[in-house]
Order: sequence, then C-alpha cells, then structure tokens
Amino acid sequence: MPEAQLLAVSDLHIVHPENRAITESLQPHSEADWLIVAGDIAERFEDVQWALKLLAARFAKVIWSPGNHELWTHPEDPCELRGKARYEHLVETCRSLGILTPEDPYPVWQDEDGGTAIAPLFTLYDYTFRVPGAHSKEESLRRAREAGVICTDEYLLHPDPHPGRDDWCRERIAYTEGRLGALDPSLRTVLVNHWPLTRHPTRILRYPDFAQWCGTELTADWHRRFRAKAVVYGHLHIPRVNWLDGVRFEEVSVGYPREWRPRPPREPLRRILPLPADAPGAAW
Repeated sequence: MPEAQLLAVSDLHIVHPENRAITESLQPHSEADWLIVAGDIAERFEDVQWALKLLAARFAKVIWSPGNHELWTHPEDPCELRGKARYEHLVETCRSLGILTPEDPYPVWQDEDGGTAIAPLFTLYDYTFRVPGAHSKEESLRRAREAGVICTDEYLLHPDPHPGRDDWCRERIAYTEGRLGALDPSLRTVLVNHWPLTRHPTRILRYPDFAQWCGTELTADWHRRFRAKAVVYGHLHIPRVNWLDGVRFEEVSVGYPREWRPRPPREPLRRILPLPADAPGAAW
C-alpha cells in the first residue's frame, strides 16, 4: 500500500472553469491520505459547498481553513450572511461533511516521528504589514489608495459584529493562542492558515502595498512558540517553499488561470508530511 501523505492546496478559485477542472481532478495517492484546504475555494457559498463535498468523499480526512474569498458577501451570492455569521455557517457546513475546521479539536497525524497536531487557523489581518514608513493603519491605507492598490475585502469582507477586520483579527489571535498553548507540549505541529504567519513572504509582492491585507505581526513567532514542523499558507498566489528558523514554510496556492498558465506544470497537491527529504534552503 502506498505511504499515507498529508497533502495541501489553497486558492482553488473555482469560479474559473479551468480551476474547477483542476479541483475535479484532485485525487489522493492512497486511501489514507489527508488533505488540507487552506482557503479561497470560491466566493459563492454553493460553490464552496460543492468543492468541499467532492473532496470529503475522496480523502480520508479534510482539514479546512477559511480564506478571505469564502468570507465575502458577494452581491451575486444568494447566501447573504455577513462576517462572523457567515464564518459560522461555513463551519457548520464543513462539520456536516465530516471536515475539520479551526473550531474543532486538532487531529494528530501519526508517523514514524510520532504525533504531529495539524492545526487549521483563522487569524485574518490587522493592517500591521503596513506600507513602509506609514505610522498608522489610516496612513497606510491612504497611501495604498493613492498608489491605486485596494483589496476587495474593503467592500465585501464584512467584520460584523466587530467594528473592523482588525478587531476581528485580534479576537481570533487571542482565541487561537489559547488553543495552541493548550496542546500537549510533546506534540510538534503543522500550522495551517490562509494568510502567511510572517511578513517575509510578502516582500516579493508585485504591489508591496497589498501586504497590509496579508497578515498580522502578532503571529510572527508562532512557528517557534508552537513547535511547528511546517507552516502551510496561501493567499499570495506565489507557490514556493522557504525555510525560517529551520521550519518549512509552504505556499500551496493554485491561483488564477492567468497566473498559473505561464508556469511549468506542477502537481496541484503539495506533500506536507512526511517531510520531504530535501535539506533546508536559504533562510529568509
């Protein structure tokens, strides 16, 4: 029997027919494979549900973290839920399909190295990845707008009932720190989040001002504090591997067709565990 693998993918964006076809093609390598889905499946609730149902039927276990697109209240979506209510509806949908979410007990992956807790997270962002030289959220947003850079989240990702997305982020950080801190200290972890946990991956963005919608400085040391073997994220549409403090950081996005068509073909599913045999590369 083939070795069981923990696989990962994000940013499927199935509104694009080519990406929907990629999603339909995703298959496990063995009956025991687990799959991480790190957000941005689609904007419309029914599309998210379709993809999750498909994947839950194929993989032994599916683990989901939300992206910003799932949290949008899109004007063309019959599901009009906003903010926290929308997130909770997505969680309940996942649970009805047997899919694990950031609200569920963290599953433990067992292999020859022992147990590894797979921790899906939901942290959002708080505008602390600011435009260089900006001393406040307001200044950073103003300078981004002047440069013609604005995230659609500002129009479609509602923070209800929180005053702002940054307030929701801080609530999620406090909640998640408590859960991670309560883990058995003998367990290593795989941390899964749609947004990168450190600012480092955003340094190569084509539009650097966009970084403020990509994470929070509050998670910059989580890979060390919470004993990470690997960190899985998406959002940036820059699939690559890098190492920081001896921890493998893997961006697992598919991205939009205009982005992936020019790349050499690659397997959409990325193996997270067992850890690949390649030695750590250059640190950030």
